[in-house]
Amino acid sequence: QSLAVQLLKLVLNCLNFDFIGNSADESADDLCTVQIPTNWRTIFLESDTLDLFFDLYHTLPPMLSQLALSCLAQFASTRRSLFSNPERAKYLGSLIRGVKQILENPQGLSDPGNYHEFCRFLARLKTNYQLGELVMVKDYPEVIQLIANFTITSLQHWEFAPNSVHYLLTLWQRMVASVPFVKTAEPHLLDTYAPEITKAYITSRLECVPVVIRDGLEDPLDDTATVFQQLEQLCTVSRCEYEKTCTLLVQLFDQNAQNYQKLLNSSSRNPLEITVQEGRLAWLVYFVGTFVGGRLTYTSTDEHDAMDGELSCRVFQLISLMDAQLPQSSNEKVELAILWFLDQFRKTYVGDQLQHTSKVYARMSEVLGITDDNHVLETFMTKIVTNLKYRGRCEPVISRTLQFLNDLSVGYPFIAYGITYYLKIISLLKRLVKIEAVKFMLQNHTSKHFPFLGVSDNYSLSDLRCRTVFYTALTRLLMVDLGEDEDEFENFMLPLTVSFESVARIFNSSFEQEEAKRMLIGLARDLRGIAFALNTKTSYTMLFDWIYPTYIAVLQRAIELWYQEPACTTPILKLMAEFMQNRSQRLNFDVSSPNGILLFREASKMICTYGNQILSLGTLSKDQVYPLKLKGISICYSALKSALCGNYVSFGVFKLYGDNHFDNVLQAFVKMLLSVSHSDLLQYRKLSQSYYPLLECLTQDHMSFITSLEPHVLIYILTSISEGLTAVDTIVSSSCCASLDYIVTYLFRHLAKEGKKTLRCRDISPEGQRLLHFMQQNPEVLQQMMSILMNTIIFEDCRNQWSVSRPLLGLILLNEKYFSELRATLIASQPDNKHEVLHQCFTNLMEGVEQNLLIKNRDRYVHN
Repeated sequence: QSLAVQLLKLVLNCLNFDFIGNSADESADDLCTVQIPTNWRTIFLESDTLDLFFDLYHTLPPMLSQLALSCLAQFASTRRSLFSNPERAKYLGSLIRGVKQILENPQGLSDPGNYHEFCRFLARLKTNYQLGELVMVKDYPEVIQLIANFTITSLQHWEFAPNSVHYLLTLWQRMVASVPFVKTAEPHLLDTYAPEITKAYITSRLECVPVVIRDGLEDPLDDTATVFQQLEQLCTVSRCEYEKTCTLLVQLFDQNAQNYQKLLNSSSRNPLEITVQEGRLAWLVYFVGTFVGGRLTYTSTDEHDAMDGELSCRVFQLISLMDAQLPQSSNEKVELAILWFLDQFRKTYVGDQLQHTSKVYARMSEVLGITDDNHVLETFMTKIVTNLKYRGRCEPVISRTLQFLNDLSVGYPFIAYGITYYLKIISLLKRLVKIEAVKFMLQNHTSKHFPFLGVSDNYSLSDLRCRTVFYTALTRLLMVDLGEDEDEFENFMLPLTVSFESVARIFNSSFEQEEAKRMLIGLARDLRGIAFALNTKTSYTMLFDWIYPTYIAVLQRAIELWYQEPACTTPILKLMAEFMQNRSQRLNFDVSSPNGILLFREASKMICTYGNQILSLGTLSKDQVYPLKLKGISICYSALKSALCGNYVSFGVFKLYGDNHFDNVLQAFVKMLLSVSHSDLLQYRKLSQSYYPLLECLTQDHMSFITSLEPHVLIYILTSISEGLTAVDTIVSSSCCASLDYIVTYLFRHLAKEGKKTLRCRDISPEGQRLLHFMQQNPEVLQQMMSILMNTIIFEDCRNQWSVSRPLLGLILLNEKYFSELRATLIASQPDNKHEVLHQCFTNLMEGVEQNLLIKNRDRYVHN
């Protein structure tokens, strides 16, 4: 057995090998085509090869038979081009015959490992063979029936192997999706079996509800990622013989809804029975949402749209029934399912592009009086307001409701693009803002009407996070008709004005810390949402005039007081980072306005305050260093980067008028940087993604600052670049390459000046002299980086070659002697038969590149 294990593993590793190097992750299961080498063809053409592995499966014990099935899954994934058409048909026939034998003798599939691998094997069959080829196989009718029965049995045992069911649903999804493209006369039989698969899935999920609730088992609905993935697969299957699916669903929905109403109206309300019925209704609503969302323009008919109307009617009626019970009772799972349905209906049947699908509204008009998508939008908004009013304590429902509101405020995924797309979004948003529920929200966004905006001790601080999404959506809706109406904007901001005034009063008295803190966290999140949505110069200026200088001083004071409490500092710093973002050129202040400089000064004050205070905390433990310190530093770096690259501040002004805010913030940047280890810089993704782009910005426009740094700081920065060059994250590695390129280009220019004696006899600048002197003292720094980049290009899977090539030429021209040594070492490290090839590569690399000319040669070198 030990020998058999090793042999099977060897075969599997051979079949798993990424022969053409097209995958970053060879272990990924989406490598569905195996690029078998042509000289293995004869082995694959022998019928004995496949038969051997099927025999091994039937003969060996489970641990070994599982490996045999894994090999067969790879055999089924062999590239099509390895065979001629008759050979491929014969090969497929052998695979199908083997599947038939396994399903006729299913004892081995009782082992979980075998079962999982067999499901993978089935999915691979459809991935690599077209339905037109499968139906031509002699055993197809018997095999498709066996696979259908096997799938139905698997679905009925819902508590076992959800990961394996994924592959079975993949098989049926791909089979049904191929039906419109089958040209052969042979029957595919999917119209017989697909409805049975859909029915088995639906009924098994409804039957699992009482078992889960009574036995306290893990509820499949809690694993939303798996549920949504399976529903997405099922929606394709359900559209085959859609009439049968709809008839079943209507019948089940009516039956369960009637039972639910009876339970609600009975004098002896049984809470357990009600919970079971609500669980079933949640599943049914998910199914309706999924099937409505699965509508395909090219296969849908008016009859199908009318059926969608029948199904949708029932969910809209259920919404009324559930909302009528508020605020006494509410079921989280049903509410989340309803929101899923509304979102699917929105994507499919709301919007100008679907005017011809009025059939969906025919039945809804009769039953509910909903005649078009305007009425649906009203229903959406009423539901959103109801949820926000009465379900403030249920974080998942509030969060999902706000996401739905946010999606509505953005517009719709129209197929059209350009100006048509833009006009459709505007037209839809204009319809939205006329709805009474939207007007109500824009005028009454206070905790009195929406309890989740409250800041009492009953709410945890994390509950306040959803407020940002709420205010982003609300501000987008406000912007539709706002124009330059400052009074309208002031009215909208009134609740925040009142809150800020309260905080300012609390600060001026012997204040209640906890109350002020909670209010400020909420306000910072609200304002960040508002700032994110204000993407025009006019609207952004209104917000700036509202917050500066009074309220921004309150935020500065909070950073001073609570610097060691990330729950408070993080929202405020993120707000400042959002303010600094020049998105859509919104910070394009008038020529006579000092606002850009004033805004930068406030950011500088906040970053300096936070940076100096946070460093006073001293050494922190490993688990505290990120939340208490590094997270805040990364947000400060993001804000500073946005300010430096935003193109709305002339930084020369600060030195000219003796203003030290610019110098202070750069010194704060250095102090914070030196308190972070190199390993932490790369280990924490958010920190590295804010530090390296900031450094790129500094080396591009502020080299005078870089050259003024102390030698130990320069060494730290250059080492961080060196270590970041090989980072997996391309944002980091590309920023490192760009920063290095700016430094090398700066050096090269100053060296070139030193070598020239022009008429003006310009002296080399002190900054340039300083950096040149530093590099002459530490030549190994740039040499090491050249070595890293060369090794990356030759030996690594280099994903950003253009970025890597930019600094490399400057490094070569600055260190020609070292480049010659490195080239010799790299050539010598290769086998003898590769020496000549690599030597020629290096010759081609420098072909046409003139000595001592960096800028002129760069494009030629990058091409090489």
